[in-house]
Amino acid sequence: MALQEVQELTIQNIHHLLQTGELSVRELVQAYLARIEQFDQQGPAINAVIQVNPLALKAADELDAARRRGDACGLLHGIPVLVKDNIETAGLETTGGSLSLAGYIPQQDAFLISRLKQAGAVILAKTNLHEFAIWGETVSSMLGQTLNPYDLTRSPGGSSGGTGSAVAANFGAVGIGTDTVNSVRSPSSANCLMGVKPTLGLVSRTGIIPYSLNQDTAGPMTRCVADAAAVLSVIAGYDSADSATADCRTKEPVNYSAYLNNEGLRGKRLGVVRNFFGKDPIHSEVNAVMATALQQLADQGATLIELTLPWTADFLISDVSLHQYDFREHLEAYLEGLGDQVSVHSIADILASGKYHPGISDTLNRAGQLSQRGDEYARRVRLRQEIISTTQELLDNQRLDALVFPHQKRLVVPVGQPQLDRNGVLGAVTGFPAFTVPAGFSQPTATAPLGVPVGIEFVGRPWAEPDLFAITYAFEQATSVRKPPLVK
Repeated sequence: MALQEVQELTIQNIHHLLQTGELSVRELVQAYLARIEQFDQQGPAINAVIQVNPLALKAADELDAARRRGDACGLLHGIPVLVKDNIETAGLETTGGSLSLAGYIPQQDAFLISRLKQAGAVILAKTNLHEFAIWGETVSSMLGQTLNPYDLTRSPGGSSGGTGSAVAANFGAVGIGTDTVNSVRSPSSANCLMGVKPTLGLVSRTGIIPYSLNQDTAGPMTRCVADAAAVLSVIAGYDSADSATADCRTKEPVNYSAYLNNEGLRGKRLGVVRNFFGKDPIHSEVNAVMATALQQLADQGATLIELTLPWTADFLISDVSLHQYDFREHLEAYLEGLGDQVSVHSIADILASGKYHPGISDTLNRAGQLSQRGDEYARRVRLRQEIISTTQELLDNQRLDALVFPHQKRLVVPVGQPQLDRNGVLGAVTGFPAFTVPAGFSQPTATAPLGVPVGIEFVGRPWAEPDLFAITYAFEQATSVRKPPLVK
């Protein structure tokens, strides 16, 4: 398969080609590996892939043999997956992007990786992230700075920016990221992708390097909504090792693909959160894209209700989110559990090693001063619960199916600048599901010949993933925003 032929293949496309014999899993994997070889460290040098799986072709051959035998095929049979490198994958390094964990090779898969493999997926590569998933620019001591394939002068968002850039550039069929505040949806917005932050507790975190177990989750990052629905159907579900998934124990498994409906916006009531939009000139290009997107939602039968939340995204980050207070204790508990497989077992050990990117030094030092055992943490926990209740009441009282706003008020920032004006924290602190889908592009420039992608975010009630898939699929089908970057 030629490099250009693999571009924008969906799961449905791949399965059709496999079923007709026009393609083998080996040929597919080889084509993606060739794209990584040509574009990741050469050409545009996107710098998204930390490690290619040396056993990917062996796994592909086994899947091809299973098909020839007539074995039952899983939902993701033969689908090459790009995995953020804070998710344990047996036989492959899992570093969190940090040289301090270089050489750690898990013996077991994270729960969600085992689910992917059981469904027939091929783990193709591990992708870069902002080290320990700390910030939103995707720079690490393992690999350095990942670039945005739509504009090589800009970051890809983060912290799952390696997955975002790699999926956008067609280095694999689908990707997996993790999300504590913005980290699946930020690079999805910046790379013209569908990104899913599921309800907290829908997807297991076992085997994922933690940031804040009160907010951490994992989710699909894909080039179309249908692919995200298929991936989430596979990775969702109860894990006895992760108590957050306890509610899944009594829930029937959901095939989210059943909710993809061209008429999914008809009759939906969407709350447009106006204080999550910017008002300054730097916000104008995002606002222009969003104005068009909102009109498209209305044209597809949605009723838009203008509203203002009683708090801003900045307030939720600075005064409510628990992630910085959880970081030290949750990360150190994870590192202690690795025993002599790693040489660092605390933030102090990481600092002493010097094996980390200097850009995270302030966060590491601050983590040693923050604690879950104090009045400030208790205040945040109380306020977080109030915000959960208030958001639920707003959805109920206004009879809303979702809240809607731009994921980022301004375009994703140039390399070297801090990521600003992101709105993903609402889904993070409430634990409610939040989906980001391509909304449009800014005006083309010399460095961004297609423009810079802009994502629109939808936040729904807990366990309302079916509704959000209906909404985002209908929007996607009506708008056809997705365009591959001009990677060459």
